[in-house]
Amino acid sequence: MRIGFSVPQFGAFADPDLVLGLSRALEDMGYDSLWVGDRILGPITPSDPYPGGDGTMPQQYATHLDPLLALTLAATVTERVRLGSSTLNALWQPPVLLARTLTTLDLVSHGRLDVGIGLGWMRDEYTAVGVEWAGRGNRLEETLDLLEAVWTSQTVEHQGELWSVPASRIFPKPVQRPHPPILLGGFSPAGLERVGRRGNGWLAAAMPLPYLTGLWSQALRAAEQAGREPSQLRLVVRANPTITSSPADPAETFARGTVGQICDYLRSAVEAGADEVFVDPQLTTSSPDEFLDLAQEFITNLRTG
Repeated sequence: MRIGFSVPQFGAFADPDLVLGLSRALEDMGYDSLWVGDRILGPITPSDPYPGGDGTMPQQYATHLDPLLALTLAATVTERVRLGSSTLNALWQPPVLLARTLTTLDLVSHGRLDVGIGLGWMRDEYTAVGVEWAGRGNRLEETLDLLEAVWTSQTVEHQGELWSVPASRIFPKPVQRPHPPILLGGFSPAGLERVGRRGNGWLAAAMPLPYLTGLWSQALRAAEQAGREPSQLRLVVRANPTITSSPADPAETFARGTVGQICDYLRSAVEAGADEVFVDPQLTTSSPDEFLDLAQEFITNLRTG
């Protein structure tokens, strides 16, 4: 089982000094990976409900550090852990610029980057960056085309519906070849089909196991239909739990419960096919000391339980 934890980034943790200190401590604890998320604003009157709980977006997400800069900071103080995004909303910037940033991060980290990409869920954020909400799937497909071209081609040339790149040399290339792993988010049939057809894995959220395995099977079938080897896909499960002092309803432990209950759920997810799990406690604590205490409790339980 590979075990990850969140990079401090949201709410009270939106502090570069905390990114540096806590990322170093998490690697020292033995974590395998560190992960960031991606938000740009907290609307007063949101266009769309938050996909969890009662639909209210957690207030912590209105205060945030840039995900790729936070990962860069984490890269400078760690040596071993993988560094991932779950998920980066890749459609908010031109793909050639995104490719340059991700290449630089892969170089800074000496080849430890996992590129987790999603579409987001809130129209307000698309409005704020001047990107059309409609046509997100096609935009993502062309973004992936361009990322792969920049990363793998000696001469990059692209003519698409949204972007045109004249025949060009774009260097350096990432450390990882042919390119950093691309992990895709999404829960719709189209999103899961895309995971199987062209992703290196699926970034899932903690959910009841029957739903998780059902959605994962869709991605695996899509990989087989695309002539790819399903066993090569990675399943990474992110948990944003509410930590409770007393046991929660066993049916809710994908979202809330004691550390022991959350760990039991995560072990069950691994037994069901997950290659990696990671925990983000930034919605359940605002104390750096408690953040580290929870991190130690989680890894101890998961390694020895």
